Amino acid sequence: MIHKKTLLWNDENEAKLMTYVWERSEELQPNKKRPAVIICPGGAYLGTSDREAEPVALRFMTAGYQTFVLRYTTYYPSFPADFSEKGREEPVLPQALFDLGKAISTVRTHAKEWNVDPDHIVLCGFSAGGHLVASMGVHWHESFLQESLSVANEDLKPNALILGYPLTDYVVMKEEAEKEVDEGKRELWRVSNQAVFGKKQPSIEELEGRSPVRFVTESTPPTFIWHTADDDLVYARNALNFATALAKEKVPYELHVFENGVHGLSLSDETTANDPAQINQECEVWVDLALKWLKKRV
Repeated sequence: MIHKKTLLWNDENEAKLMTYVWERSEELQPNKKRPAVIICPGGAYLGTSDREAEPVALRFMTAGYQTFVLRYTTYYPSFPADFSEKGREEPVLPQALFDLGKAISTVRTHAKEWNVDPDHIVLCGFSAGGHLVASMGVHWHESFLQESLSVANEDLKPNALILGYPLTDYVVMKEEAEKEVDEGKRELWRVSNQAVFGKKQPSIEELEGRSPVRFVTESTPPTFIWHTADDDLVYARNALNFATALAKEKVPYELHVFENGVHGLSLSDETTANDPAQINQECEVWVDLALKWLKKRV
């Protein structure tokens, strides 16, 4: 396996791409181009979760994919001890989206070196990482990305999306946050807003402008979505609304909403569990379901 860190920018920006790439072997079809998966961990745009990074990459790698983990720009360089710490001066978006665009174009640029099929690049994101992936899925063809990254739009196009308990509708999040009685969750919402919008109380117009569900078109790639019905941090309505938007545009999709499961399940097994509640045998099948779905796409 070729495992290395690639800095995406030639400055002090912390964004980096971690590679988990099969080395060429005469015993393993050395000339076969493999599909790729770029993984975007969650973390409320405050940091990126280790639980949704390397373990997920290795799981997809064992299924034959060339895999990459994007550590995109977040509010804090790493998760803080508490939210009273001061983060970035500027909102993380659109920079995090530029990071993802740069990652996609980097994988395509190095396709020969990394033995990647450039026409089969999948984005996989969890929670806030799901928001980032969904945002690229709905905006990849827009001029602001092409102009910022100096690449053709087609070089940024994902071939498929995998969204795990994604945030896709900030208006839904606001509605639910206003009902929340847990002050810790309310503060998380406020600090995450500070990270994304540069303010703790963004307007409805600002919330809509960062909601991928509002921008789904027929150009949005085929999408696999999974969520849990009782997720009390990123609500299942995010997944349902995004699937509905895809259906309206006749974009191929597959949606799985499991009855029970806490937010942040990742692989849903011992591999990624930091708490017994993060082991969920009913939900861990999402990986196999996603892999079967991907066979139709790649």
